[in-house]
Amino acid sequence: MKKEEKWLRVEFHCHTAITRDSSNRLPRLLQVTRQRGLDRLAITDHNTIANALRAKEMDPELVIVGEEIKTTCGELLAYFVTRGVPKNVPPMAAIDLLKQQNAFISVAHPFDYWRSSWTVDELQEILPYLDAIEVFNSRCFKSSANQVALEFAEKNKLAKMVGSDAHSQVELGLATQKLPQFNSADELRRVIRLAQMDTHPFSPWAHVCANTSILLGRWMPWNWGRK
Repeated sequence: MKKEEKWLRVEFHCHTAITRDSSNRLPRLLQVTRQRGLDRLAITDHNTIANALRAKEMDPELVIVGEEIKTTCGELLAYFVTRGVPKNVPPMAAIDLLKQQNAFISVAHPFDYWRSSWTVDELQEILPYLDAIEVFNSRCFKSSANQVALEFAEKNKLAKMVGSDAHSQVELGLATQKLPQFNSADELRRVIRLAQMDTHPFSPWAHVCANTSILLGRWMPWNWGRK
């Protein structure tokens, strides 16, 4: 009898302290990820893969190198990135750079108007080039932002992704997906529609407390210069 394959529990949206409003420092972040039973961690810092590459060297099996890219419209999420994409470029220019390295392409919190968001027309233009869309983000203040993203994904038959968007350790693992084993962008494309979602919102009050803690932590003298 063939041994049943273990499915992976994956955090697809997490930031490290190289992102200015995150307090997640390496290697502690990787330790906490393991302690919480996560099998894969996508590090998706804003407009850089520097810390994701460092983390990949520390724990090659655990880490997926990703990036959250601010375009001239909204923000893209990319996975299995080998070359970072600069910020403030048009969406199709960013997508072209990601396609050149065969990265998996998604969209971050597309309808969260408190943060970088997309219009429906902007999303329609890039729809043929997307592998998935983020339909739940734990940091969305309003649940309606996630609901609209879910409805958009279903209407356009897009694969669905979720993420904690963790900027602090307390947020890590709030929104995860379980899916079959994968080790590349192509393999992720094959299994993403099988994913099971486990989602929990980060409450507005907790959000405020975490951001205050992040700000204070980053400005403590013993944290200066750390990654």
